[in-house]
Amino acid sequence: MHEIGLMETALRAAEEAALEAGARRIQRLHLRVGRLSGIEPDALRLAFDALRPGTLAENAQLDLELVPIVCRCQSCNLGFSPEDFTFLCPRCGTPSADTLQGRELELAAVEVSEA
Repeated sequence: MHEIGLMETALRAAEEAALEAGARRIQRLHLRVGRLSGIEPDALRLAFDALRPGTLAENAQLDLELVPIVCRCQSCNLGFSPEDFTFLCPRCGTPSADTLQGRELELAAVEVSEA
C-alpha cells in the first residue's frame, strides 16, 4: 500500500509548513487526488489515521478533494470528462490522449493553530 509512504510525505511537509509558521498544531490537511493518480482514497484515509498519532496533526481532519478526469479532443478541441476510462470524444468519437487533469496528488492547504 503506497498510500502510507505518500501520507508520510504529506504529513512531513505539513509539519514543516506548520513549524515555519510558528504553529503548534495542524487542524486540517487538504489533499487533491486525481482519479488517474493510482491513489485509493480510502487507503489514504486509513494511512492518515494510522500515522497522525504523535504528530502535530494528531487531532487534525483530512479533507480529500477527488479531482475528475478532464480530456481535450485533439480533433475537435472539445473538453470533456469521460464516463469511464475509455477516453473517446463524445462529439466526434476520436480517442483522446490529451489529459488536462485527473493525475493530481497535491497537498493543497494546511490549516494550523498556535494552541
